[in-house]
Amino acid sequence: MNSAAMTHVRSPRAAVSRSRRPVAIWLFSVCFMILVMISLGGATRLTGSGLSIMEWAPIMGVVPPLSAAEWNRLYALYQQIPQYALINHGFGLAGFKSIFWLEWTHRLWGRLTGLVFIVPLIVFAIRGQIGARLGGRLFLLLLLGGLQGAVGWFMVASGFDKGSTAVSAYRLVMHLVLAITLYSAILWTALETWGPARVTISHNKRRLLGALCGTIALTVVAGGFVAGLKAGWIYNTFPLMGGSLVPSDYGALQPFLRNVTENLAAVQFDHRLLATVTAILALGTAAALWRSSAGSGRRALAAIAVLVCVQYTLGVATLLLVVPVPLATLHQSVAILLLSAALTALYLHRGSP
Repeated sequence: MNSAAMTHVRSPRAAVSRSRRPVAIWLFSVCFMILVMISLGGATRLTGSGLSIMEWAPIMGVVPPLSAAEWNRLYALYQQIPQYALINHGFGLAGFKSIFWLEWTHRLWGRLTGLVFIVPLIVFAIRGQIGARLGGRLFLLLLLGGLQGAVGWFMVASGFDKGSTAVSAYRLVMHLVLAITLYSAILWTALETWGPARVTISHNKRRLLGALCGTIALTVVAGGFVAGLKAGWIYNTFPLMGGSLVPSDYGALQPFLRNVTENLAAVQFDHRLLATVTAILALGTAAALWRSSAGSGRRALAAIAVLVCVQYTLGVATLLLVVPVPLATLHQSVAILLLSAALTALYLHRGSP
């Protein structure tokens, strides 16, 4: 077949790909907004701001307090919960405003993310740029996004219980897992819609990438328990914990499985261990696939190697400096970027038949 004929055969596929590029760009933009949302969520958790808004108002909550009377009403509601009595008692209206605005911004960004997803979805569907299969998937992702908002309030409500000064670690991790799932699904859909060239490698090497994605996700979930239990405020040394690799109180709770999600020392140790395994696996996978990869596949592998080194360094620094808010928030954000690089690499590398 001559070159002109080949061009004629390929052009319809190229035209379809080009017509879907705006859809892909939109989905990548939604991913960015979710990434910012996750970062804001980390900041609200670290500053204790998440409990500052006592009302679930999906529509009217867009409007911030506009009068002194409304500020005083919201402050009076906040004074009724344990966090105020046990931690922030007497910090005044100015102190309340400082935590209120961060949580309000977090919720507002969530609403904006929903709009950025819904409005273009309708427009692209009307224009016929979204087929039935993709449309069905995007509708399911829309439902998952709505569920995420409901779970967010379910998480916040746990902080209003008697004696609570923060949200339940289990509910926080549930909220985090849903956010990661939604982000990953939209990112994968964006990559498929963009349709970049893919590199063929052996199935065993592709399994390495799959294992890396799973390990990163598991490490992030373990980090969620560290955050939820405030386990980063103890054993602020590295690599030893209390003079040994494994802390002496690792198995202090009974039954033993409770230590995995409730024992501060065990939760921090598990996160350290998973982070180390992730770093070794990430660097090993990038090295193993480098020669058989090319182009965008190699760039994704390079991003994995760089990001995992940055992330590990941030984790150690966050621990040694006793969890400063900017550094801890950055640590959480880079974790999502690392997962993004691994998912992108997994998509770009196909297993050989």
